Amino acid sequence: MITIKDIEKSFGGSMVLKGISAVFETGKTNLIIGQSGSGKTVLLKSLLGIHTPDKGTISFDGRIYSELKDNEKRELRTEIGMVFQGGALFDSMTVEENIGFPLKMFSDKSDAEIAERVNFVINRVHLENANLKKPSEISGGMQKRVAIARAIVNNPKYLFCDEPNSGLDPKTAIVIDNLIREITAEYNITTVINTHDMNSVMEIGEKIIFLKEGVLAWEGTKKDIFKTDNEAIVDFVYSSNLFKKIRKAQNKEE
Repeated sequence: MITIKDIEKSFGGSMVLKGISAVFETGKTNLIIGQSGSGKTVLLKSLLGIHTPDKGTISFDGRIYSELKDNEKRELRTEIGMVFQGGALFDSMTVEENIGFPLKMFSDKSDAEIAERVNFVINRVHLENANLKKPSEISGGMQKRVAIARAIVNNPKYLFCDEPNSGLDPKTAIVIDNLIREITAEYNITTVINTHDMNSVMEIGEKIIFLKEGVLAWEGTKKDIFKTDNEAIVDFVYSSNLFKKIRKAQNKEE
């Protein structure tokens, strides 16, 4: 579980995060949504330690990040997996080399142990027979699966995903969403996803926080979205006529 309390962050005198408090639950897919400029990327980077909040605390299962010693922060980082928006794979490395990279860098496992673990996660994300291919030789969806496999190869407690469906067609995006949700539940990971994809919200939004102009304007689940009267989230989600029709149908059924 990750708990944030009264987080504030400014850049050049402009406050981007304005006293945000939230809990990201273990074993669930926690989504951060909002329009461009709402502060969701700054919040994600704050959780990752890339930005230091001006005020407030971020705690990982009771460990307040700002109070940790340098060696404790390094230890915490080994418990974090990250799926970057563009995949961030090494073009010159094969699939198995990309996935095994964190183990070579941050563990003392033998080559045989690394190979065993790499093959395990390759099979888990359904990339059988892709071990020796380069990123340029596989599809965008397969590249995202490689990125997910690399993020979980170290058995992380916390998984962060930045726009994991960026650049994917809707069908492939659903596959990636479901894979992230399955892995989250299977390994009891605290997963935090920064996304603007409303299909992802409706597919895997077990816990959602909605930011508007740096403020936490709403939180709930994908089911709560159909029932809320909060104007901010309604305007954001139901700007699409499709979602307006879905909400209307849901309310009629109830």
